[in-house]
Amino acid sequence: IGLVFQDPSLDDQLTGRENLEFHAFVYSVPAQDRRRRIDEMLDLLQLADRAASQVKTYSGGMKRRLEIARGMLHQPQILFLDEPTLGLDPQTRKSIWTHLNELRSTKGVTIFMTTHYMDEAEYCDRIAIIDRGKIVALGTPEELKGLVGGDVVTITSTKPDAAESEIIKLLGVTPVRDNGSLRMEVPDGKAFVPRLVRELEAPVDTVSLRRPSLDDVFLKLTGRVIRDEEVSARDRNRAMASRWMGRRR
Repeated sequence: IGLVFQDPSLDDQLTGRENLEFHAFVYSVPAQDRRRRIDEMLDLLQLADRAASQVKTYSGGMKRRLEIARGMLHQPQILFLDEPTLGLDPQTRKSIWTHLNELRSTKGVTIFMTTHYMDEAEYCDRIAIIDRGKIVALGTPEELKGLVGGDVVTITSTKPDAAESEIIKLLGVTPVRDNGSLRMEVPDGKAFVPRLVRELEAPVDTVSLRRPSLDDVFLKLTGRVIRDEEVSARDRNRAMASRWMGRRR
């Protein structure tokens, strides 16, 4: 198996190539194959031009790519990724996933990962949603979205209590409060929205209609939604802890 930890585990004082050489030695990669495999991984993860640079000069995205290269160096059949893009900006996250999908298609490796980013879970063939340590749903992205059913209609109102009461009474739908808005799951959103606007006396400021997402599935199954702000807060706490430990050393 291969493993990419959630927190950085590279030696910043070594170069990118030296990190891979050490890993190849520890995992008993045959001496005659080491250079070829290292060069292959550096090329695949687009790090060849920085292979001779110390890792401490790498960006966060480059370090993550090097860790993925290290995890694949001994040619594992399964690669475990613990929140592989945690703390990275959207552009770098997209780049990481481009490389991961290429690894999956060219090397035939099975990737088993955890993530708090629901958009990343869309890349997976099967998803398990875990709430408070228990699996509450398991299936393909489309199968899980089917648990929501129909369309998702979200409105905002300056009088949300009145709007919620009217929706329940007049339309027979029970909205879910979601960060100040009212969210509803309906079979046919195109037919529901005109009726909603026509029959509600409470003011409606905005209306949105869309297909279900994995965020909707998570909210339906757990009663709460994972927000980028929550994940970012965890990122900041881990970064502060890492810096503190660095000073302790």
